[in-house]
Formats: sequence, C-alpha cells, structure tokens
Amino acid sequence: MTFQFPARSAFASDYERGVILVVMATLAWSCSGIYARLLTTDIWTAIAWRSLLGGVFLIVPSFFLEGGFSRRQWRSIFHPAGVAMIVCQALSQACFIGALYMTTVANVTMIYATAPFIAALLSWVLLRERVAKRTLVAGAVCLIGVAVIVASSIGGGTGIGDLLALGMTVTFAFIIVIPRMDRSVPILPSSIVSGFLTFVVFAPMASTASLDTYNWLLLAAFGATNFALAFVLFLFGSRRMPAADAALIGSMEIVLTPFWVWLFFSERPPAATFIGGAIIFATIVWHTAADLRHSRRARAPM
Repeated sequence: MTFQFPARSAFASDYERGVILVVMATLAWSCSGIYARLLTTDIWTAIAWRSLLGGVFLIVPSFFLEGGFSRRQWRSIFHPAGVAMIVCQALSQACFIGALYMTTVANVTMIYATAPFIAALLSWVLLRERVAKRTLVAGAVCLIGVAVIVASSIGGGTGIGDLLALGMTVTFAFIIVIPRMDRSVPILPSSIVSGFLTFVVFAPMASTASLDTYNWLLLAAFGATNFALAFVLFLFGSRRMPAADAALIGSMEIVLTPFWVWLFFSERPPAATFIGGAIIFATIVWHTAADLRHSRRARAPM
C-alpha cells in the first residue's frame, strides 16, 4: 500500500522552515545595537575585531554553501567585480560600526532601510534594468524620510554618524548590485576576505588595552551572530520563499533594532527620527506588500 500526500503540505512545510530561519536571522541582525552599546572599546578596535571574527566564523559555512570551498570560487573574487565587492563590503562594515558609535541606533536602522531602493536606482543606472514605478515612488518617499532624519542631526552631534550610516547604505546597495553585474562573484568568500581586509586596515589604529575578557566575548558574539550566523540563516531561509516574503519579514529589523536599545538602554531617538522613520517604515511595508501581491498573482493558476 502506498500513501500519497498533497504536494501543498510539503511546500508549506518547507515554506514554514524558511520563515523560521528568516525570522531567526532578523532577530540576530536586530541585536547589533545591543552589542554596540555594551562594548567599551574605541571605534577602531570594534571595527577591526568584529570584522575579523565575523570573517573567521564564516569560514566553516563557506565549505557547504555556494558550491563549497573551491579554488575556482576563490580565484573569481580577485576579478574586478570581486575586488569591488570586497572593497564595498569592507567600507560597509566600517561605516556600520562607526555609525552605531556616533549616532542613535534608530537613525542607523532607518537610514539603512533605504538600501533596496538605492540598489534599484543603481540597477537602473548601471544595468539599465527596468524599475517598477512603485519602486521609484517608494524610493523617493524613503529619501524624504532620510532627509528628515539627517537634517535634524545637523549641529546636534550625530551628523557624522548619520553620514556614516548613509555611506554604509550606499555601499551595501552596491553589494546588492555587483553580483547582478557579474554572477560569478561568490558572496561568502568575498565576505570572508572583506572581514580580514577591514581588520588589516583598522588594526593599526585599534587599542589592545581595552580588550579584556568582557570585550573579547562581546566581539566574538557580535561577529558570530550578527555577522556570520544571521547571514547564513537568511541565505538558507530566503531560498525557501518568494523574495517579497523574505523582505517583508526582514523589515522587522527596522523596528526591533531600536526597540531593543530603547528597552535595555533607554536610548530615545529625537522626534525627527520617529517622523522620518515612520515615513520609511510605512513606505517599505506598502512596497513589500505590493510586491507580495504581485508575486502571488503571477504564481496563481490561470
């Protein structure tokens, strides 16, 4: 006797596993503000060692993802597109930690949330890819939200941090676009090399005096969870669901990251961050929901 189960149940189970993995990745990413506020090292030390430890923790997953730890993969990262990927990742990591140290976590998170729209603009300019009208509208509205946040920081002591957050966002947008320009660029090996490169650049400015057991453990956890584990969980989870679903779940990071810092450290962002953040978050939810409806309509049987 043979049993036949509906294909739908197997798909749903795989989809549910994907949801769990993406949620876990989002939770891990949302802890960045907690790590930044708990660390007592200077900026340079945090940038150098978090990047190095994150790269080290990615080595093991690289043996099992993206075709394994092959010589061909590692050669390809030293092609022009691969080098550009490494440089952008290193700059993005450095700007990310610097921004967390120099402005509110809410400002960093809200500005970073605009990365997909900047990536869409770059794809349109560099690759001549067609961009949906709703994406252009959403990008323009999000930039208004960013302008509200950054403008309020002028003269308030967090302007440099906001500019670093914007630099992180732009370089991350390039990280999204570069693999579309050259699909042979492997993401994991370039991430590992960028972690090592960031360490080499910033280690001479770092101070070993502040690296006690407390900070070592924090930096190791920061690199392992927020850099490596979140990346791998999202990579596995997003393959089990439509991109729009993964993006919608990932948008929870925009709310969770500043929420944890407010909950544990009472860090209250300025009013302009609430206004600009509300504009950005509402726009992202609207855009992602529209993408989700569009993708489901496209998959629906005729």
